[in-house]
Amino acid sequence: MGSQLIISKAACDTRAALVEDGRLVEFFLERRGEEDPTGNIYKGRVIKVLPGIAAAFVDIGLERPAYLYVDEISDTWDDFYSLWLKSETPDGMPAVREQGQPGIEDLLSPGQEVVVQVHRPPRGGKGARLTTHITLAGHYLVYTPTTSQVGVSRRLTEEGERERLKGILTELKPERGGFIARTASLSQDQDTLAREREQLVARWQKIVRKSETSRAPALLHQEPEFAVRLVRDLFGPDMDLVAVDDPDTCREIEEYLAGFHPWLRARVECYTGAESIFSRYGLEVEWRRLLAPQVWLKSGGYLVIDTTEALTAIDVNTGRFTGKSNLEETILQTNLEAAREAARQIRLRNLGGLIIIDFIDMAKAAHRQVVHEELLAALKRDRAKTMVLPISPLGLVEMTRQRLRDSLVQLATEACPCCQGQGAVLSPLVVAHDLLRQLSAEAREFPGCRFTLQLHPEVAATLREEGRELLPRLTADFQVEIRLLEEPSFPRGHYNLTRDWRGLKGR
Repeated sequence: MGSQLIISKAACDTRAALVEDGRLVEFFLERRGEEDPTGNIYKGRVIKVLPGIAAAFVDIGLERPAYLYVDEISDTWDDFYSLWLKSETPDGMPAVREQGQPGIEDLLSPGQEVVVQVHRPPRGGKGARLTTHITLAGHYLVYTPTTSQVGVSRRLTEEGERERLKGILTELKPERGGFIARTASLSQDQDTLAREREQLVARWQKIVRKSETSRAPALLHQEPEFAVRLVRDLFGPDMDLVAVDDPDTCREIEEYLAGFHPWLRARVECYTGAESIFSRYGLEVEWRRLLAPQVWLKSGGYLVIDTTEALTAIDVNTGRFTGKSNLEETILQTNLEAAREAARQIRLRNLGGLIIIDFIDMAKAAHRQVVHEELLAALKRDRAKTMVLPISPLGLVEMTRQRLRDSLVQLATEACPCCQGQGAVLSPLVVAHDLLRQLSAEAREFPGCRFTLQLHPEVAATLREEGRELLPRLTADFQVEIRLLEEPSFPRGHYNLTRDWRGLKGR
């Protein structure tokens, strides 16, 4: 079974799901007004250079300044200068340190203009991350005008096809720049690739001309609309269907694919059914499960996924699975299934950065090796780059995954207003005890006062029970009145205490 791309576009957002072999493997979400600038090319102006972190802040016209690290400057700094930087040194070259590698302050200075591409979108309070390693993506090829090498997608594994494509790219390579063959280039002839080569080189020349006449900050090149971009990046020989529920978007995708082969239009379905397109393809419930921390395995085991600011931890448990033979075999089978599902969840949820997988402890080194190989095989279909270390004797796998975009949790959720993102709230007992302490202090400081306490019903019930002796004593000793008003809309940890002197004797 091939793959399917299901796209649902509404006035508020666009959602897309990639299905492989009948299972959801990637989910995409873009809201209106929050378009992802990744891939856009800008002419920016350097605002500030920070040698301490080897980076510079660049104004490219977005809400927040973007940042450019020194290692994201073109492979050779002389090429970088010859492309678009005006040197201020007499010989036209930047100052070079004794070790031969210029620092960020040698390459950039405030006020300088530079052509950059968004490498990673703004996240949280951070601006976009930039690069000068420009890439222009087509359907079959990626043009790299600042790098002269040729390459082939790592997802194309057949050695003969890789060598054939490398030979074609070597012939097509212009005087400046190089090419990478994408997965969709599989089995494509040289004429097809040559046509796209001309389009990409012409696009780059247009960008260079625009940069020469534009004042920074300026947008030089904008990536296609979200749905078309998905088709460009994901549509390949193994894709059977692209289903879209928006007529205009459907037409754009048909025209895009017809530009390569007219018969590809037959693979586009303009969905007009009464039920939602996600419900029609059985995806409405499935994508919401991606926000749950627990993922059940078919065997009865389960994963627990917990993302923190530093890393994501995936814990493997046997759950209800008891196996059919011995304990070691049960553990091995659970871990093998968990390795496949962990790779799927990492891709689905778009987890990036450091990831720790805690497999069930395996005594045999051979079993650890088998599980490690299963994990590597499951990650091969992931477009993001990953680095996976062997399983430790404690059953831990350390791995990293390239951040292609914000994770689904970042896109679809926000910190809980009750627990402030901690994932837990104080129990009614602890809150009630805190309030009893505060009421005691208030009664001593303001004798004869009426206190009105608004609080959650669960906390109020606990407070009455825990204060059945203290509250009457405070009333008798300090002539205070304590009123509890239950507010079901209040979070359990929230309350409102007010003081009122009116109507009390002696005040």
